[in-house]
Amino acid sequence: MKAAITGIGMSKVGRNLNRPCIELLADAAQEALADAGLTRDDIDGLTTYPGKANGGPGMSPLGITEVHEALGLNTRWHSGGSEGPAQMAPIMVAAMAVSTGMARHVMCFRALTESSSQSAGNRASVVGGGGGRMGGWAAGLATVGAVSAANWAAQFAQRRAYEFGATREQLGVQCVLQRANAQLNPRAVFNGKTMTMEDYLSSRMISDPLGMLDCDIPIDGACVVIVSAADAAKDLRKAPLSIASMGAGLNRDSWDQRPDLTQMAALESAQTMWAKTDFKPDDIDVAGLYDGFSTFVPMWLEAFGVCARGEGEAFIAAGGTGLTGATPTNTGGGQLSAGRLHGFGHLHEVCTQLWGEGGGRQVADARTGVVGMGGGPLAGAMLLHRG
Repeated sequence: MKAAITGIGMSKVGRNLNRPCIELLADAAQEALADAGLTRDDIDGLTTYPGKANGGPGMSPLGITEVHEALGLNTRWHSGGSEGPAQMAPIMVAAMAVSTGMARHVMCFRALTESSSQSAGNRASVVGGGGGRMGGWAAGLATVGAVSAANWAAQFAQRRAYEFGATREQLGVQCVLQRANAQLNPRAVFNGKTMTMEDYLSSRMISDPLGMLDCDIPIDGACVVIVSAADAAKDLRKAPLSIASMGAGLNRDSWDQRPDLTQMAALESAQTMWAKTDFKPDDIDVAGLYDGFSTFVPMWLEAFGVCARGEGEAFIAAGGTGLTGATPTNTGGGQLSAGRLHGFGHLHEVCTQLWGEGGGRQVADARTGVVGMGGGPLAGAMLLHRG
């Protein structure tokens, strides 16, 4: 893969910021350009996930065309849509675009206002929350009251408890850990709000065994990642982070009608990623793993080969994902405590770590990182390395 990440940017992230989404995006874009040492005239590609969509309030109010015009870009390649390797899709297609000469520097963005766009009758992350007729697998789940992604994720957590003896306390270790990491991340939405295991265990049950603190929350914010051709990256402001490998996962389009409810498409995406590189799981210095719900983290750990099947929760409970653990994971707080940017926040944090810019949460000598995005039937995995 002849592609590298050369710059990252993030707007202020918070609850009910009540700022236009395009302003948040512009802030993130300006920061990313400055980080890479580029100007908007250097950007000749633009990608996003999932494109402009109204599937839920504030879920994706901006598409390619609005951002292209607002930033005054002159591109020769673009892509935006929801049918790809989960939230990793725009990064992966950008890498392919610069590797094949379609573009030199691609701006990848995610922008949302899920927090400030909600109302009592118009909720984020709920089937039908944005109005309209339901169809496909979501309609089937809704008929039995499973209208939220929390219900769908809880099925995995229940099955893992049954098969492997996983416990709420083990998941709670990861949640408390990520909240502690957020105290070291000034950008995190829960910076300044600590959490104990007692807080976790006493939180309101949402969908057994997942409580309120097992769930990420809607926020307002934007994140931008710049992907550059390898030969164009070497002369920029920072050492390029090479995209050493990547993989996509796609299996049955369902959250419940699956042959194995202890694993997600994360497994296939990570297997494909490892098959295309000489790096091994032991080379991972830092990980950013999708945590829309806490139970996703142990499944991603197992998918990446950090531990064996069924051992993810025990690995967490033993301290394996801490800042000084074997595989520091979600070091900036993750979506559970830093804010839900649908995977882009994880990529931003892993890049921050690999550039040695993590401050008080910096992982020592971090040079190689993995990022996993997606839950259920869709997933994308990426391996980054600072040479």
